Amino acid sequence: MPALPTYSELHCLSNFTFLRGASHAEELVVRAKALGYGALAITDECSFAGVVRAHGVARQHGLKLIIGTEIQVEDGLKLVLLATNRESYGHIAALITRARGRAAKGRYRVTMDDLEQNLDHCLVLLLQDRAP
Repeated sequence: MPALPTYSELHCLSNFTFLRGASHAEELVVRAKALGYGALAITDECSFAGVVRAHGVARQHGLKLIIGTEIQVEDGLKLVLLATNRESYGHIAALITRARGRAAKGRYRVTMDDLEQNLDHCLVLLLQDRAP
């Protein structure tokens, strides 16, 4: 019987996503490695802050780190954007910069038009709210 592929978490919030994420990014990486994950995506809300902290620890532990972010579009649509290469990392970073720049400090605003701009090579995951 062929072995199952290793598990990779594609949506993980660190404590940089205030009131939702609790653990430090470094702790998340160490725990993912201990659980045998193949990769971990740090996807803080409209931010790469957790990725910065996780990068060195992931390299040290030999865990593939996936860079991404969670965003909520004005119409309520909630997405996770994952970078697949340097180009897509740049596109996501530009989106975060635009979204943060058009809102008050600590907030952001993403429109549907933003998603139609340049998100080439990004992997997009749709987040579905759970029913009560």
